[in-house]
Amino acid sequence: MVFCGTAAGRMSAARGQYYAHPQNKFWRTLHATGLTPRLLAPHEFALLPRFGIGATDIAKHVSGMDHQLPKGSLGHDALDDLRARILAVKPKLLAFTSLAGGRRFLGPKAKHGRQAETLGDTAIWILPSPSPAAQNAWNEGVWHALAREVLSHRNGIGAG
Repeated sequence: MVFCGTAAGRMSAARGQYYAHPQNKFWRTLHATGLTPRLLAPHEFALLPRFGIGATDIAKHVSGMDHQLPKGSLGHDALDDLRARILAVKPKLLAFTSLAGGRRFLGPKAKHGRQAETLGDTAIWILPSPSPAAQNAWNEGVWHALAREVLSHRNGIGAG
């Protein structure tokens, strides 16, 4: 599976690490949901593939909060590039780590959870943002639902 943010935050960009802000819930949630066997630190992001996890962003060449990004950073070119990357890698699942990112990709009516749309054979999920800036919309339950699907595939059970 691949987690996809909109763009690296300033701290993540400065450190060259995904979800590096100390108040970001990404790493704690991966562990709490069972997607990683132990709590990883942002500097250990290179270990994610060992657990069948990748990470990317819609906008790969800019950083900051969405409202700080240069105009067009999350536009058609960036979305087309993301589509191409996902179609090349063919993960079983693409999970946007914010409603804003998911809506950029799927349209303004998209909601949290598993989406009816796919990208080739890749299932799509939209998760509540783990960012401290999105604290008011946090819902770890959606992350647990995603983890149940992922873990059922890992264990050969399948999911609906």
